[in-house]
Amino acid sequence: MLNKLLLKSILIVFIFLNANADEKIFVVEREDSSLAVIEKGVIKTHITGMHNMNHGVVKFYENDAYAISRDGYIIKFDPEKNTILKEYKTSKSAIGFVISEYFIAVANYDSKSVNILDRDLNPIQLFYTNSKNVGIKTYKNYLIFSQMDNDKITVLKDKNSGKSIPNFEIYKEFKNIGTMPFDAMIKNNNFIVGFFKSDFFGVLDLDSMKYSKIKILLEGRKPVLKVPHFGFWSISDKHIFIPAVGNNKVLVYTNDFKFIKNIETEGLPVFTSLSPDKNYLAVTFSGKEFPIVQIIDTKTLKIIKRFEFDGKVLHLRWSNTKPNLYISVNDTNKLAVINTKNWSLNREIFQVKKPSGIFIYEEKNNE
Repeated sequence: MLNKLLLKSILIVFIFLNANADEKIFVVEREDSSLAVIEKGVIKTHITGMHNMNHGVVKFYENDAYAISRDGYIIKFDPEKNTILKEYKTSKSAIGFVISEYFIAVANYDSKSVNILDRDLNPIQLFYTNSKNVGIKTYKNYLIFSQMDNDKITVLKDKNSGKSIPNFEIYKEFKNIGTMPFDAMIKNNNFIVGFFKSDFFGVLDLDSMKYSKIKILLEGRKPVLKVPHFGFWSISDKHIFIPAVGNNKVLVYTNDFKFIKNIETEGLPVFTSLSPDKNYLAVTFSGKEFPIVQIIDTKTLKIIKRFEFDGKVLHLRWSNTKPNLYISVNDTNKLAVINTKNWSLNREIFQVKKPSGIFIYEEKNNE
């Protein structure tokens, strides 16, 4: 009986400690070739030597961390010790990457290729496409990406079925999908791709390998100043939220791609980022509305809150464990922290040099 009580007490303490674990935040310092490391709400250190961080992206898999730089490096670093472990140059310009159990795939702009590496950044395969490559994703034993210059979707299939170091081959290619694909997201078995110059978005069913075009009803397109980004964060249980290209709207569809409505926004949307409970959507903008963030209630599909900062907002990230929304304010070198319980500015974290991307590391994180 005593042992059972002791075990129960240990379990309660363990759950409490994990529920209240401090977050570790890595922030891309856009013009400084570095990552700022934030623990317990303060700057702990800066990881330097990260190359051109103008479009730097960080991802975690288990206890490993990786970043890509705009000048084509993929960098593996230790997120506990804040040290660089290894780097590999895939191209002159890399734009996106995905991590799986046995491999990393990097989509390149310049060099017009896709690199397949193992988790220790040793090269495995290289696919030349004669195109800028975007929207790279994984599904089962497939690797999917779009070719921006060729208006094409390529599906690679792993002949090793995802059970070891991969051996990819071209499985399917879909041509004339739309004009200038720029980003993509995955919802279950659907690869959803957006375009610069088409009045629809594309949906590839990765189970049936059938492609369809979903019409976008928009009027009066404006010049695009910054590319809107798709991502997992734009998909809730009931809705798909898509930032309109060249229009002040967030598009709302059901999960089976039936149109619901266009939500009028203050500017041209760039990021549509869902809260962990999927009750709220934070929207950022380009152009003169760069300093503004709007919050949409995903149940009513109405804007409920507006924030304006003293500089361009380049990225934001919801906390998974705290009622916080972190916002990078590039011009004034800080992170703003919004309390999402009362929608107020809670505090500001300074001495972050030209911040852009915000990435939260948690133990056993698999983002």
